[in-house]
Amino acid sequence: MSLRIAIDPASATAPFEQLRARIADQARSGALPVGYKLPTVRGLAEELGLAANTVAKAYRALEADGVIETRGRNGTFIAAAGDAAVREAAAAATAFAQRVQRLGLDRAAARAAVEDALRVAYGQAERGSPSPQ
Repeated sequence: MSLRIAIDPASATAPFEQLRARIADQARSGALPVGYKLPTVRGLAEELGLAANTVAKAYRALEADGVIETRGRNGTFIAAAGDAAVREAAAAATAFAQRVQRLGLDRAAARAAVEDALRVAYGQAERGSPSPQ
């Protein structure tokens, strides 16, 4: 098993975000299993032809999202992100519900706001179309 990442220098998406997204996608799909040891920041930077700060920024974002965990000198590993992601999504949903209630929106308006945000985030063309997995 190895980390398979390609960064597109011509992409409009920043290299750190490409790296973050690819590692997150591979972790979610199981291509990188829980406990998989990631390369060091320096090692991955050299392998991909990126600055160490770019890789470090991606790793920090992944750690903040609960996708990876750093165990000091032992290295950086894929975390059991499923539970953390579900908990974080539930907390965000609760905060959203409380905020829209304070703003005086009814349930229909709150749902419409969520649907609009999801459509933008997932690139859906129409309201009600299934979200891509």
